[in-house]
Order: sequence, then structure tokens, then C-alpha cells
Amino acid sequence: MSETLAAARAEFTKMRAVRATSVALLLFVAVSVFIAALGGWSAKGAIESDNPGLRSDFTPEQAGLDGILYGQLALIVFGVLMMSGEYTSGTMRVSLLAVPRRGRLYLAKTAVTAAAALAVALPVTVVSYLVTQLALGPHGSTLDADGVPRALAGGVVYLTLMSLLAVGVAAAARSAVLPLAVLLPLVLVGSQILSVIGATKEVARWFPDRAGAQMLTVDSGDALTGLVVLLAWTAAALTAGWVRHRSWDG
Repeated sequence: MSETLAAARAEFTKMRAVRATSVALLLFVAVSVFIAALGGWSAKGAIESDNPGLRSDFTPEQAGLDGILYGQLALIVFGVLMMSGEYTSGTMRVSLLAVPRRGRLYLAKTAVTAAAALAVALPVTVVSYLVTQLALGPHGSTLDADGVPRALAGGVVYLTLMSLLAVGVAAAARSAVLPLAVLLPLVLVGSQILSVIGATKEVARWFPDRAGAQMLTVDSGDALTGLVVLLAWTAAALTAGWVRHRSWDG
């Protein structure tokens, strides 16, 4: 146990020392809060001007969770960089000299990534929601509105699992380029486009981001299904990453 904790402390030190990972976490905070404020302000203007462009299914509660859906892109980058950095720089050999047991090293990396993602996701999810309600002014809602606490908790779990999914994909690819080229477009537009096309709509709902998004939908009855699907994707990615990491020969 002490060796595992030592490995985790070493990974935490690396995370703080690498500027790119710190920047990714800061971007998650900035983007999430900015989109939350912008979305609330825009919706307030649309409501007060009776703008027909306002979504027919708009609710202040759901609007408060939109910001983190964009901010998650930065957390995906964070997860990818946490795992891929040592492969691309060649320092994985040094890490394996310090921690020869590959399973322990892999566990330390995933645990530190999950802990860091959770640590930022929890306050940012709540703050983003409150910022949106503040921007909505008299049209805003409260933190304890029906379905909101569950959706906020689901959002935190969703963000943490998406970070771990990125870790697994990065370990399987042993680089940053391919995971980022696949995950970012998929989450940003790919699965959303596929979800509105008749031929692919049913398939797209099982994609990790589309299924997981049910966890942070205020009035969703599919939150548990979304959690199970995202857990399955994350477990598969981490397993594939472990297989590749175990067979890495430098």
C-alpha cells in the first residue's frame, strides 16, 4: 500500500510540474463558467424579448448544466495528456525504473487523474449552475429545485468518467494525437450530429458522451442507464489501455 501511495504522490507531482495538464484544468474552469454566464445572459435576453429562437424545451435548471458540457473538452485533453505525455517524451522508461510494477504505475496514473478531475468537477459544476441562474436574473432557479441535486451529482460523475475514458484511450494509442483527434470531434459535434440522423440515431444514443449526458439531464429517467453505459465504455477503454501499457517495450 505504501508503494502504491508513493507512486500516486509521484504522479501528482508530475501533474503539477507539467504546464499543459495544469492549463487544461484551468481551461475547464474558465470555459465552463464562461459558457454558463453567456448562456444565462443570452437566455435572459431571449425570454425578455420573447425571442422565438429560444429553445422550446428551455428550462433554467437544465441551462445551468450546459456550461460543463463544453468545459469537458478541456478535461478530456487533461486525461489524454496525463497518460500520453510520458510515452511521447520517452520518460516512461524512467517511470518504470522507479515503479517497475506496471499495474501499480497504471493504477497510480488513473487514480490521480480521477482525483484531480473530481476535485475540479465538483465545485465547477455547482458554480457554473449558480452563475447561470444569476445571469438569468428573475428567470433563474434554485440549487435545490426538483432534479437539480441529482443532475449536479451526475455531472460530476460524468466528467470524472470521461476523463478516465480519455486516459484509457490515450494508453491504448500511446500518443496524444489519435485520442484527441477522435474524442474531441466526437464529443463536440460528432455524436450530436449522428443523434439527429434517422439511420444513426439509435446507435448514437449508446455513444459514451450521449449516454452519459443523461446523467446530468434534470428530468431524465435514463440517468441510471446512462451511467451503466458510460461505465462500460470507461472500463473497456481502461482495460484496453492496460493491455497496451503492460506490453509496452519502449
